[in-house]
Amino acid sequence: MEQSARRLLYDWFQARPRALTALRLSNKVLTVLVYLIYILLCLALLWQRDIRLARVLAVPAAVFLSGSWLRAWLNCSRPYENGGVPPLFHKETRGKSFPSRHVFSSAVISFAVGYILPAAGWAMALVTLAVAALRVVGGVHWPRDVLAGLAYGWGLGLIGFCLL
Repeated sequence: MEQSARRLLYDWFQARPRALTALRLSNKVLTVLVYLIYILLCLALLWQRDIRLARVLAVPAAVFLSGSWLRAWLNCSRPYENGGVPPLFHKETRGKSFPSRHVFSSAVISFAVGYILPAAGWAMALVTLAVAALRVVGGVHWPRDVLAGLAYGWGLGLIGFCLL
């Protein structure tokens, strides 16, 4: 998304405080929802002494750690850096934009959920797409960041949960 389109979005939300509040609330709620569902899934598997818990813990952990390392190594700038349009979400992080950690984490968690409950996994995939859109609209990631996050999280989720 170019700076002019970002400026239009920023100005539109700044002129509509209720819409801005809804945008920020949606970002928080969906992020918390993803992690809460993941924690509840892990607790349920632990409670049931389900051997699949090991994979549900290991695959997302591997994606999170490797993706975090990749972000730090690439250290790509964020849309609001270097005089860009301010983000609509509170964010002061410099660099480490590519790939989006929120998105690759949500993507691999959707695979973890789908590994245990396929229909719920598809629902989580839709939540992941919403998280990706919010990160771009909120001005904290470029579209390439969230697309890479989707590819990274779902790609490694496919390998970790379906091919291994």
